[in-house]
Amino acid sequence: MKLSWFGRLALALFASLALGLGMSACGGGTIAYIWVPGTQYNQIAAFKVDDYTGNLTQTPHQPFSSQGSNPPMLLVKTGGRYVYVLNEGTLPANCTVASTCTTEWTGSGITEFSVGGDGSLTAQNTYHSQGYDPIWMQFDSSNNYLYVLDKYSADNGANGSITVFSIDPSTGRLTLVLNTQSVPPNSPAPTYWTVGGSPLMMKSAGACLFTVNSADQTITPYSQGGGGQLVNVTTGNFEPHANRITSINGNSANIILTDAGANTIIPLSIGGSCSLGSAFGGTTANAPGTANPVNSLIDTTGHYLYILNQSSTNTTTTTQASSISGFLIQSTGLSALTGSPYTVDSGPVCMVED
Repeated sequence: MKLSWFGRLALALFASLALGLGMSACGGGTIAYIWVPGTQYNQIAAFKVDDYTGNLTQTPHQPFSSQGSNPPMLLVKTGGRYVYVLNEGTLPANCTVASTCTTEWTGSGITEFSVGGDGSLTAQNTYHSQGYDPIWMQFDSSNNYLYVLDKYSADNGANGSITVFSIDPSTGRLTLVLNTQSVPPNSPAPTYWTVGGSPLMMKSAGACLFTVNSADQTITPYSQGGGGQLVNVTTGNFEPHANRITSINGNSANIILTDAGANTIIPLSIGGSCSLGSAFGGTTANAPGTANPVNSLIDTTGHYLYILNQSSTNTTTTTQASSISGFLIQSTGLSALTGSPYTVDSGPVCMVED
């Protein structure tokens, strides 16, 4: 099905967004490209960004097939030559319970696309993680390795797993990295790293990688070693004392958890060996009137924190207003910004900063 106008595209495709570099030019040239994967038609919309006006124009031949089903996100490798699309897939027809299904999900995988001079995407290869139901992916800090998070591991449906791929800088191709940190006696090296139960998201922060485990509301920390290896942190899983974590974000010094169960913000500092500790005065109540925080953003200066809220506690309206809570970051605590919370359209899922 072809999508012929922007409004329909917004309704069908806007699940997540990524930006890649284009050709810079003087007065009306293309400065960048934007690609948007959508789960309704399993397609990727592509737009040129005009460097003079900022207007978006559809690129030729778009939308492009995601090469799978249910694509929740994509990543652009530094340099803008390669785009990686994650297809979560769907539960196979012969499975009834996801946690006990040991069959690769239908239409799942990570597809590498090369970027043409006009922003068009050409599918190159599709790769598969070593668990089931891939839901998230991240580059390491060097952009040389790709981490893929599966909700269910290959050997134990109660846990999730991380698959690591090295990225060829010339072709963008992925190569599976074996887990040489956990080699059982007289056995080959595993092809994945185990995390906690029902993971929902992960964050690469400096030399560390953190995964949120929704089954017990803990954080699994790994340090990023040489050759793409993930090294177990001796302190084990971290307990942030949360009710229902919905996201993990941050920068190289701090990570932020949003707790929709208590409508709070949990700021944590990253210490040696990827240990975690309380930061910015500890757990903080979200802005009055807000509810269901789902994402966070520390600005590039490190001075401000923004929390994305999908709902409101205001009972005088018939709709649940979405908003952004703004805070000044101080070592002693988070202080609400003037005018916060700021109203946004309903159902937001993520934020980016230019």
